[in-house]
Amino acid sequence: MHTWLYTIYAIVLGALSFFTGEIVTFVMLGFILLTLSNINHNLKKLVHSKGK
Repeated sequence: MHTWLYTIYAIVLGALSFFTGEIVTFVMLGFILLTLSNINHNLKKLVHSKGK
């Protein structure tokens, strides 16, 4: 997925969490998604470097 699509999803989920009062849940899910994204990126780099 593209970065701008992540931004749109974050804005929509942020607005929804603001109106439902789940701000802390939104922030924690954001940290989890960032961590998983970093893990995925590093694994892709590792696999790509092993292939050379």
